[in-house]
Amino acid sequence: MEASSSSCPSQLPPLLSSAEAEQRNWLDLPRDVVSAIFVKVGTIEVLRNARRVCSLWRNVSKDPFIWRTIDMHQLGDLTDSDDILDDMCRLAIDHSSGQLTDITIEEFATDSLLKYIADSTSQLRRLRLIRCYSVTDEGLCAIAEKLPQLEELDISISNLSKVPLETIGRSCPHLRTLKFNIEGYKSPHIECNEDAFAIAGTMPALCHLQLFGNKLTNDGLLAILDGCPNLISLDLRQCFNVSLIGNLGRRCAEQIKDLRHPYDSTADYPFEAEDDYGSFDEDYPSGISDIDILSDYEYDFYEFSGGSPSEFSDYDYYNDY
Repeated sequence: MEASSSSCPSQLPPLLSSAEAEQRNWLDLPRDVVSAIFVKVGTIEVLRNARRVCSLWRNVSKDPFIWRTIDMHQLGDLTDSDDILDDMCRLAIDHSSGQLTDITIEEFATDSLLKYIADSTSQLRRLRLIRCYSVTDEGLCAIAEKLPQLEELDISISNLSKVPLETIGRSCPHLRTLKFNIEGYKSPHIECNEDAFAIAGTMPALCHLQLFGNKLTNDGLLAILDGCPNLISLDLRQCFNVSLIGNLGRRCAEQIKDLRHPYDSTADYPFEAEDDYGSFDEDYPSGISDIDILSDYEYDFYEFSGGSPSEFSDYDYYNDY
């Protein structure tokens, strides 16, 4: 009976209220667990809210582990000015204590902020700049030599020219992935191989290349294939001056494992794109048509001695541009 009475609920310690239990659970979490949660929560949320909850969380928010990756894009409904976002980004960089390896910035990056990043870390491996029109050729060139470990560079929608590409190529020997995208359009008709030649001449170790909307021609593409023999993936969507037919089409099929054609679907592309035309995927699921792999001589012979007009309607349409 005594044993029974000793286990009576009335003898147990009083239970915490739900609010007290929730507070105690959060505050009792190990520091490394809180740090891992902050990483998942993301840069903006930690800077704006989490670090203000209590002194413990504010202290944890200064852990350099949290700031090895800084992601400040897709800011949604934030109404902060560029100056405030710049200050927040610099604070995150300071907290990284030289351990920053990966940073993404949308819209508010400047030459000054890039210099601050480059001066704060020599470990940067991934730099992503989205619609950062205030970043100049001179600004990117100035920090290139300070990024010796850079492996991935993503510059999507900018005013930059071939000049920083050449400088990055010469200064960053570990660069394996390059995205240099602009908004694709078919008119006015412009041909320019400067970007392609800069890439081909300075980035022989490149494995992944995206040139969405670029104005390169077949000559530029051929230079890239010659100058970047390690390419595994190549995205040429909305590169309307490129025609993957004949020998060039066959070489692309043989050399590149993951090839996106100029007229392939842009459904998975995160930025604006012209989409008023059919996709190669619809007609040629393998990505290369029978016409593409004909030799140049065979193509001419086939077109003028037996190929029906309907079989070449897509080809004629592409060459109108």
